[in-house]
Amino acid sequence: MKKTTTSFYDILGISSATFCLVHCLIFPVLTILPLGLIHNPIIDLIFASFGLFAIIKIMKKSSLLVSSILVVSMSLIWISILSEIIFEMHLDLIYFGGIGMIIGHLLNYNLHKKQNH
Repeated sequence: MKKTTTSFYDILGISSATFCLVHCLIFPVLTILPLGLIHNPIIDLIFASFGLFAIIKIMKKSSLLVSSILVVSMSLIWISILSEIIFEMHLDLIYFGGIGMIIGHLLNYNLHKKQNH
């Protein structure tokens, strides 16, 4: 049962972080096109909330390395999102946080996969 639950949260975290990173990389290009799209930091906040939920569930059963990567990455994401909401200033920290989240979840997924096989 632990294996399934941990894998679910890792997959949720990997998916959320990947969608977030793709959104952050592609959306600025789409705003240049005359489609009427504007950037809304609330969408970033939703992605970060999913990621935070997955991290909280995973941290209890993961290694110190994985937990550290995930916490630092999530901190970079939240700093970037909150600076955009509060100060209307875009920071590129969100890209590094997204990449770190993907790496942290992949490491955790692979470690649990090796331990359970």
